Formats: sequence, structure tokens, C-alpha cells
Amino acid sequence: MFRFGNSEFLYMLAGIPVLIIIYIIAYQIKKKSIRKFGNPAVVEQLMPDVSNFRSHLKFIILTLALITVIFALAGPQFGSRLKEIKRKGIEIIIALDISNSMLAEDIKPDRLERSRQAILRLLDQMENDRIGLIVFAGDAYIQVPITTDYAGTRMFLNNINTDIVSRQGTAIDKAIRLAGNSFTQDTETNKAIIIISDGENHEGDAVQAAEEANEKGIKVYTIGMGSHDGAPIPIRGAYNKQEFLKDRQGDVVTSRLNAKVLSQIAAAGGGKYYHATSTNAGLNKLFNDLNKLEKAEIESKVYSEYEEQFPVLIWLAIGLLVVDFLILERKNKWLKNIKIFKVKI
Repeated sequence: MFRFGNSEFLYMLAGIPVLIIIYIIAYQIKKKSIRKFGNPAVVEQLMPDVSNFRSHLKFIILTLALITVIFALAGPQFGSRLKEIKRKGIEIIIALDISNSMLAEDIKPDRLERSRQAILRLLDQMENDRIGLIVFAGDAYIQVPITTDYAGTRMFLNNINTDIVSRQGTAIDKAIRLAGNSFTQDTETNKAIIIISDGENHEGDAVQAAEEANEKGIKVYTIGMGSHDGAPIPIRGAYNKQEFLKDRQGDVVTSRLNAKVLSQIAAAGGGKYYHATSTNAGLNKLFNDLNKLEKAEIESKVYSEYEEQFPVLIWLAIGLLVVDFLILERKNKWLKNIKIFKVKI
């Protein structure tokens, strides 16, 4: 495979024919000036050290050097390689609640969007750590397997909404168990699970799942999204009109943060619970705690599709310029009588 990384520089090649035309015109003007003095053959005898061949050769070499520099600036890239980079970090899997209650707007703009912003801030702080992303409601699903591709994680994160799951609920236990099985196996890297949820409609035994994860050396942290006063859950009604979720009696359902459950999960998982607000998603304290975890050596394979080839062209251009410098405009008085290719008959 071959490509140019900066192909816009190739437009400079259009100036090469112009340069050649200018040189030809200048040479013709020079010949015309010589004719004014007399017969060119006679004038040539009066200037024995002048060499038109050397002038042409130097121009050709300089032109080739210029072309080589242009191709070098265009950034030729060829081939592919697979290199291994050793990094020190930890492994983090974020389990994001995408149940309908996360659409409540007691923290602005809403719980889910605030969670998304919190994860993006976390990604900005990460360098060598591995990250994975799980979404859950009534069930849990892997969105991003454990990786160092932060850009890819951001892309998937931007496409997450409450419509991508078919079953509603808040199955935190399933999210913890799925995350525990999604880490890189047989490594001594410190591992952490971050649960981002309002903790409402809690299903299963998330506390036991957190204890099991902690026994495996996996820390479980929780971030509570929402307020104790709560807020109604917006839904799409008839004709796409925004309404609020109601119970069977027709009363508007108020979704409240279940901080008690999230605190119990974090305590069982050997981590901590953080309460999110509109201005602070609890990330500053979380960052400090994550940084306290010992970072182990991580081997990460990074695929580099193209290798830069411009150094070869730069050296070639330098070589051509050196040759041009060594070739004199006039014949050398010591070497002009040497006829290497002259054959005696």
C-alpha cells in the first residue's frame, strides 16, 4: 500500500515545466547574444573552457533535486507494520445506566447527558490506561471492549441513548458481573468498575456482585446521578409530544436518586460512592482515587498502517545537490585533456 500524507504539495510539480521553459528561453537568448559577436564556431574556440554540457547537466541535477524535495514534502508512506508499545496503567470499565429514569432533568441538561459529559472528562484525563464501556437497563451489553482507543470510545459514547436497549430496568448486578468478565485475563493490572446510575428500580443482588468482584481484586466505584427530591421522567407521547411517565393510577412518576443502594454497592466493592450534581459529577475525587491505584505494565499492540519514507528522498536530494556542487560551470584545466572514452584508431 502506498499513499502521500500531504498530497497537496504535489501541485508544486506544475512549476517544473515552467522552470524548464524558462531555462530553454534563457539558453536561446544566450546563443543569440553569442551570434552577435560572430560565428558561434569561432567564438567557441575563443572560450575553450566554456561547457554547455556542464550547464545542461547542472540544470538537470538541480531540477531532479527539486522534484525529489517536492515528493519528500508530500510525505510518501508505504507498507504497514504492527508494533508493540509497553505502557503503565490500569484497566477501567464504565457501566452506564441508560434506563428511562436517566432522562430525568433534576441535574442539567439531564442525567444521561451529564453522565456522558462525565465519561468524556474521564477520557480526557486518561493516557496509558485501558477502558471499556458497558450499558445497562434491564440487561447489560458491551459497547466498547477493553481498549486504549479513546477516540473510538468517544464515538460510541456519542451514539448511546435509552432506545438501544429493549428491556427497561436497572440491573446493576448484571453490569458488574459482565464487567468483571470483560477485563484482560491473567494480568496483574489493577482493575476498576465505575457504575454511573441513579440506582432506581434496583434488580438482583448488586451488593453480592460487587463483593464477588472485590474478591477478584476489582474495585467497584459508583457515581449517583440525580437528586433526592427527584424529577419526572420525560417520554414521547402521541404525535411525538413530550409528556411525563405516569403510573397505573395516572399520577406522574417522580424518579429519585437511590444513594443508599449505590453506597452499599461501592462499600461492598472496596470502592467509594460519589454524588453527582449539575456542576460536579464527582470526578475530581474519583480521579484522585483512581490515581492512587498502582499502575502496572500494560502491553498494547498498536497497528500503524503506513511508514514514512520521506527520509530516503531527503538524502537523495542532498546527494544530488552535492553532485551539482562538485560539477563546475567551466572545464577543469587539469582534467579537460583527459579523454576517457576516446578510442585511438
